[in-house]
Amino acid sequence: MRAGSVWLFQTTPTEAATDFGGLLPVAVPVWVNQLLSALFVLAVAFVISRLLVRLLGRRIAQRFRRPSLTRTALRSIRAFVFIFALLTVMNIYGLQLGDIALSVTVFSAVIGVILAPIVGSIISGMFLLADQPYEIGDMIELADRNQRGFVEDITLRHTKIFTLDNTFLVIPNGEIRQRDVINYSAEDPRIRLSQQFLVTYESDIDEARRLIERGARRCDDVIEGGPDIRIGAARYPASPTVYLDNFADHGVLLTLRYWAMEPYKLLRVRSRIQTAVWDELDDADVEIAYPHSHLYFDETSGEMQVSLADDAPAGGAGQAPEELDEVRDG
Repeated sequence: MRAGSVWLFQTTPTEAATDFGGLLPVAVPVWVNQLLSALFVLAVAFVISRLLVRLLGRRIAQRFRRPSLTRTALRSIRAFVFIFALLTVMNIYGLQLGDIALSVTVFSAVIGVILAPIVGSIISGMFLLADQPYEIGDMIELADRNQRGFVEDITLRHTKIFTLDNTFLVIPNGEIRQRDVINYSAEDPRIRLSQQFLVTYESDIDEARRLIERGARRCDDVIEGGPDIRIGAARYPASPTVYLDNFADHGVLLTLRYWAMEPYKLLRVRSRIQTAVWDELDDADVEIAYPHSHLYFDETSGEMQVSLADDAPAGGAGQAPEELDEVRDG
């Protein structure tokens, strides 16, 4: 090599080229050997992780019987394989864990600023998987946002929710554990709902209750009847039932309690019930109340004082002049 010339790949004494024992016609630089070895290790790790997931996936699913735990276990297997591959690649390049260790001060700063939220989310994810407040496929509602959706995925870091508005919510597990989450799919998908109807005091209340119950039973998504449904130590009638709730200002408040078969289309169920009740009450002696007021005057209501100014123009206020004179004289 001439003095002053520069080679693109210049090897140092520690990076001597090799021909792999004479198998190659030319010598290969060490950095190429290291790169090929690293790519080979990563490819082998990818194949092994796929193979382990395929071999152990069914057994793990039968073992846990929960999609969230199954996915977490399979992700952990992949993570361990690739961590081992990464350590192998570091060894190929001559790096050891002690060579890349940071000082105590810098390492503490990294832990406090960057890793603390991640570690907190992972710990919260472990609690979520252990407590089982919801599972993949469950319909839940975030009470503070009044938003419903289906749980799409649960990881150690976040929960992915597919909302009913065709959008995704990705919430860190540390945040979702601090929220009030309503699970509509836990154990029994049946859900008890209520709707209120206000009828006038002049209506036939017994007839109104009977017609509202009949209208609710006509809906396909509502449980018509059967044995009482048990919730804890209490039992509730399965068929729609109307209760006289309150004597309100503008009418009698009736509350319909009923059971919906599935919690996924609550607005549609409410709409169908109100449509059926409206049809039932159309020809009945029952009137839906609305806010209105009646003004009634009698001898105890007092007197209304009427005065007319003397300087009012003739014919003012829509009266003839002679009528104004009679008012002044009388």
